[in-house]
Amino acid sequence: MSSSALPHDDVAEAQTMRPTRTPEFEQRLAKRYRAERNFRRVGLGAVVFSVAVLVFLLGNMLINGVAGFQRAEVEVTIDFPTSGVTGDAISLTAPSAMQTLEMQGLPDIVTFFAEEQLGKDAAAEISSEAWRDVATALSEDPDLITRSQSFNLPTSSALAAGLQGEGPPEMQALAQRLDKEGKLSRNWDMGFLSRSDATSPQAVGIWGALKGSMLTMLVTLVLAFPIGVLSALYLEEYAPKNRWTDIIEVSISNLAAVPSIIFGLLGLAVFLALFPNLRSAPLIGGMTLALMTMPVIVISGRNAIKAVPPSIRDGALAIGASPVQVVFHHVLPLALPGMLTGTIIGMARALGETAPLLLIGMRIFVATPPEGFSSPATVLPMQIFLWSDEIDRGFVERTSAAIIVLLVFLLTMNGLAIYLRNKFEKRW
Repeated sequence: MSSSALPHDDVAEAQTMRPTRTPEFEQRLAKRYRAERNFRRVGLGAVVFSVAVLVFLLGNMLINGVAGFQRAEVEVTIDFPTSGVTGDAISLTAPSAMQTLEMQGLPDIVTFFAEEQLGKDAAAEISSEAWRDVATALSEDPDLITRSQSFNLPTSSALAAGLQGEGPPEMQALAQRLDKEGKLSRNWDMGFLSRSDATSPQAVGIWGALKGSMLTMLVTLVLAFPIGVLSALYLEEYAPKNRWTDIIEVSISNLAAVPSIIFGLLGLAVFLALFPNLRSAPLIGGMTLALMTMPVIVISGRNAIKAVPPSIRDGALAIGASPVQVVFHHVLPLALPGMLTGTIIGMARALGETAPLLLIGMRIFVATPPEGFSSPATVLPMQIFLWSDEIDRGFVERTSAAIIVLLVFLLTMNGLAIYLRNKFEKRW
């Protein structure tokens, strides 16, 4: 009905109730729109700033880390038929092949050919452990014993620095001479991923710390995840609501915010007191990190259980399921993706921790990879901390490379957890 069809009094009342766009109203409306646009700009700026910082961090790590995956090497050709080294396929592939070749004088043979081809000053700058690369090549291919073969052998840290224009002038001159002759170059060091720690940046590797991290994280996951999930189920589904339950809930929330070094003190006082012979072992490190990770898993697990609609429980009970079947056949599968999210957060935090591991003795020099959960070991964050404290510039590049390995390990672990979370996710 149009306004002309209304009585006169009704038309006047309708015009009075109709909102009018006065100048003051227009100003307030423009102010609100302006505030909304400014808020969107601030939010977009925050996102751009965060992405820029992340790109800068990753770019800086990649630039420095690429050099960390390389090492300075000199080319030396060894004529095995005239060297005096003997052996067959059986002896050269035996576990004692390294000791056998050392007894035959392989280190002196490598030095002899290096002095003959490079000169005594350059041969003196070859790593003292370079002969082990030759021995490893012989073990992998015993037929090398019958012919000449060129090897790229690691140099000393001083010559590597000279190649980059650093260090004493005489070392820089030697590096320039070898570089012009094509005898010295920086090559990709694939052994960085298969060796363990060493005293020279030219000989260090990350495998010992990487294996230690894997073993430690495995112990942490095996202990923290099932205990955390079962604790969340009990507190949310079975525990009576009384004062003691409230105290437990508050304690778990407080434990999630406790500094990590406190858990290290707990591991030092409890685990090392019970197992004094397992100092710096992945088993003790994993148990200590499991204590730190468990509260996060319990809290996220309880929240995931609360998010399951009550209709799921009611429907399961209505068709005859027992309370235990309701929990483990219906509630737990639906809450599992949320629990895995909490596990991802807890494990990512545990992977980057160093303070708790310092107190249980994992700040050690480990020249060989750990053989098991009870062997002495270190972890990637601790290895990065140790290398960053070295004076030699070569360790700075190795530290950046180790950080890249740590990030890749973290992304791989999180990617696997996200895949499992999406696989077990169910919609209702």
